[in-house]
Amino acid sequence: MARIIQLSKHLINQIAAGEVIERPASVVKELAENSIDAGALKISIEVSNDCRDIRVADNGSGIHPDDIMLAFSKHATSKIRSEQDLFAIETLGFRGEALSSIISISKVTCTTRTKEFENGTRVKCENSEVKQSETGCAIGTIMDIKDLFYNVPARLKFLKSPNTEFSYIQELIQQLAIAHPEISFELKKNGKTVLKTTGQKILLQTIKEVYSAEAANSLKEVLKTDKLSGLKISGYVSTPDYTRSSKKSYHTYINSRAVKCPVFQKAIDIAYKNLIARDKYPFIVLNLEIPPSDVDVNVHPTKKEVRYKNINQVFGFIVASIQAGLANHVEKYTEVFPQNEQKLTQIPADETVKSIPEFDTAQNLEIYSDKERDTIYITDNALDKIKREETKKFEQNSNQIQFFENNTKEPEPEENIIGQYKNTYILIEKDDGLEIVDQHIAEERYIYEKLKSEKEIISQMLFVSDVLTVTPSEAELIKENTDKFEKFGYGIDFLKDNELVFRKVPQLIAKVNPKEILSDILSNIEGDIDNLEEKILITTSCKASVKAGQKLSAWQMQEIIKKWRSTKMPYTCPHGRPVCKTLPHKQIAGYFQRQN
Repeated sequence: MARIIQLSKHLINQIAAGEVIERPASVVKELAENSIDAGALKISIEVSNDCRDIRVADNGSGIHPDDIMLAFSKHATSKIRSEQDLFAIETLGFRGEALSSIISISKVTCTTRTKEFENGTRVKCENSEVKQSETGCAIGTIMDIKDLFYNVPARLKFLKSPNTEFSYIQELIQQLAIAHPEISFELKKNGKTVLKTTGQKILLQTIKEVYSAEAANSLKEVLKTDKLSGLKISGYVSTPDYTRSSKKSYHTYINSRAVKCPVFQKAIDIAYKNLIARDKYPFIVLNLEIPPSDVDVNVHPTKKEVRYKNINQVFGFIVASIQAGLANHVEKYTEVFPQNEQKLTQIPADETVKSIPEFDTAQNLEIYSDKERDTIYITDNALDKIKREETKKFEQNSNQIQFFENNTKEPEPEENIIGQYKNTYILIEKDDGLEIVDQHIAEERYIYEKLKSEKEIISQMLFVSDVLTVTPSEAELIKENTDKFEKFGYGIDFLKDNELVFRKVPQLIAKVNPKEILSDILSNIEGDIDNLEEKILITTSCKASVKAGQKLSAWQMQEIIKKWRSTKMPYTCPHGRPVCKTLPHKQIAGYFQRQN
């Protein structure tokens, strides 16, 4: 065995670069994240020479001339100071490895200036050697990378095609732009602008600029805060009728850092279960804000993996937040006025506040005081909590809050239903176009939610029921889950080990042949007994719904649409099929070459 020697500084940097700099996109990531940490509001990225020449320019704070030489040395950073900082990371970069790794595998010129100096500093780096000089430049930093991997031919050999490598860069900039709608990003390839955002601080506008207006128009807002745990989630999720073919459409962030988090992905999958079809995925843009001390991002050099202190709490919070967003329940702060002003404020369930008390803020009810404006802020969650626990006490004291239900509701306008198409689709004239609703799927969604919310499902006793034969494994499954069938209104008796009859069925499907019901439930399971209750519920909803091809009266169509409109998730049936499709009036008029 050869003798042990000390490796050179340059070789050590090259080895480290193998972990930090995997491809051109890794260089762009490290430099762009440095720009974000420096407070830049404009970041420009230019790529050329088959992605081996990269220029990243920003208008951030710049690098102090006395720190510039140190910045390119290994494990030098402005982001952390002590061991404690490592367990509460608040910046994108912190390891102090990026610049030293980049200068070991490329030729680098850095031009930078801080606001304290009239002139800037330029450093040229090659083979880990750094030379410094003074120059004129604007406030901010420009990093010019030339001949990436010029001295590491093995790494150069394993790069993919220039177009593929650029696609990684473009995907990265899209992620950063979505995470930071307050920053204007520009990405150029060989001098041509490929992506540009305006940095208007409006996430939905950035989504339009980065992806498409179609995606932005299919999104529901998600906003939920848990003050006790310090968790907050914000962003947008697509309605279940707008799906993608892969999980690449999951844009998930932890404290504005893009992550590939299995916990996050699983929470999304659970939230959309029975809302979208198999092998289809929603479009997601969500940022979870969590106390830095409760999440570890120092797991891997790429910083895309994270670990949570309380994984179950995070998982449940994400699921509940997405479900609330899809049901149009978005957290809002309600402004409550002092009692001498006697102003009305809208709060949940169409209620109004008539008079305002002095609140005890120590009750941890999410009530916040603004002394400058003589205003109290109270979250919807806090109002709900007060209503549940304190209403009786408040009613006894005229100086306390009094809640009044607004029982006067305007009659719901009838739908402008044109008729049926193929006795399957209900056609509705809307202001913006023609809405086509699948009658079976619409009613199935309503019945599914109705049954799921009922504590006790009404059953119909059967005087006569066919004797049904099942396999030994099916018989065992039914016997082990009799209580689950009972929960949804089914009563089953076994005559023999593999023969059974239905004593009762849910009243909604009393006219359906029991053999057909059981066959559908068993086929829906298909060897997978997980979530058996859900599968029984789905089958019941489907069987109870009006069928395709069934002619309906005008009144029946009105009732189906009215009930469907009242559902929490009116987008798809429990199997994931879309309920409706709207043909815009402009599209219809355009086909006939009309102006409007």
